[in-house]
Amino acid sequence: MSGITDLGLAGLRDGFRAGEFSAREVAEAFNTAVASAKPLNAFIIETPDHAIAAAEVADRARAAGELLPLSGIPLGIKDLFCTAGYQTTAASGMLEGFVPPYESTVTAKLFAAGAGMLGKLNLDQFAMGSSNETSAFGNVISPWRRNDGGNAPLAPGGSSGGSSSAIAARIVPAATGTDTGGSIRQPAAFTGIAGIKPTYGRCSRFGIVAFASSLDQAGAMAQDVRDSAILLEAMSGFDPKDSTSLDVSVPRWEENLSSDLRGKKVGIPKEYRVDNMPAEIDALWQQGIAWLRDAGAEIVDVSLPHTRYALPTYYIIAPAEASSNLARYDGVRYGLRDLPDGANLQDMYAATRAAGFGPEVKRRILIGTYVLSAGFYDAYYTKAQKVRALIARDFEEAFKQVDVLLTPTAPSAAFALGEKSADPLEMYLNDVFTVPASLAGVPAMSVPAGLDGQGLPLGLQIIGRPLDEQGVLNAGLAIEQRAGFVARPQNWWAK
Repeated sequence: MSGITDLGLAGLRDGFRAGEFSAREVAEAFNTAVASAKPLNAFIIETPDHAIAAAEVADRARAAGELLPLSGIPLGIKDLFCTAGYQTTAASGMLEGFVPPYESTVTAKLFAAGAGMLGKLNLDQFAMGSSNETSAFGNVISPWRRNDGGNAPLAPGGSSGGSSSAIAARIVPAATGTDTGGSIRQPAAFTGIAGIKPTYGRCSRFGIVAFASSLDQAGAMAQDVRDSAILLEAMSGFDPKDSTSLDVSVPRWEENLSSDLRGKKVGIPKEYRVDNMPAEIDALWQQGIAWLRDAGAEIVDVSLPHTRYALPTYYIIAPAEASSNLARYDGVRYGLRDLPDGANLQDMYAATRAAGFGPEVKRRILIGTYVLSAGFYDAYYTKAQKVRALIARDFEEAFKQVDVLLTPTAPSAAFALGEKSADPLEMYLNDVFTVPASLAGVPAMSVPAGLDGQGLPLGLQIIGRPLDEQGVLNAGLAIEQRAGFVARPQNWWAK
């Protein structure tokens, strides 16, 4: 049974159905793995009871011949998804101890499909960050190490760093993530796993703690493309409780997976060749082009002329929406309340927010409040929304010529914890390749494709037309099969 935790979703599903192991054996194996990996700090809370209870239901269902799509599979859940009866914190002191009385739509769908929950995964506070260093519950540490003999702890990416670290360490088979400007794709690239952000509206936002409402999107993180398709299929679907939810059917993404790209066109956007791009990132990009050409695709150069404005546009719109969404944390209704002696209402607001929000959250609230203020709304926020429309139009024009786009996922491999946290602008540049697809609301995926000179994972990003997750997954599968990425981090955390 020692190999159970090496299996992904498809392997666990098929092995369980074939009677190779029971669901309880699976849950116990992963519960043990989670308990042994505390040095990674990937979990805020562990929920072994939930995993075991779901496993017992799955074992009875198999005996009765009534299996569900995810029967026998335990998952990690990013602690941005509300889970009824289990603490949900968004990795912030503001919500420590908060136990929702309701379930997010995404987790409700997963549990209804038979999945269990191994625990709530750590993240950047309120999903604001690119390194998982802003969590009130401590840094998540990547399971990877550089091969130069040093032991510098590395960032697992953010904000879904707990999810990426746990999957790479094989202590969960797959996990939910959320992506506002790259928070699924960048951590996936940093840790050598697959991660897909679907079209905005594919997955319900109901019950997900809000950061930037017009950008936040739930997605799937897993060991490979097939597992990502399985998980995303179970997460997706229309939800009347979410006004931005798309009322469209959910395709059978796993069933229709194909790495044959004959007749497809792959666009290479010239604007993604940024200044000072590391040679090994560019070389991997060229290799990815060769792989897709080998899969039968035609390669076409395209232009996304407003790409260079994407990062500043994002860092106006996202903080503006964050400042609005986070105004609800006032110490009155739920969450932290700091009430100094003799304080009035304004004093309580100020004290509560000073104590509950971390420095990065405060920074983004201040930026957002500034750009929404009366004197600057038109100069910043209105103009950013106009540029966002131009960025979306660039993608529309590009997809008249090609089926998908291929780019690097991140401008570097994982960096050491603390290496960039002193310079917010340098940290924000980690999102340079992922933000444009988020602003346009189109599906995008990162697939592990190689290692850098220090033995750390590098990812390639596929971007697709709205609602064409199938095209994205298929191109990802073509890269995955040709890259043959099998590298694994050393199991140092369990020693």
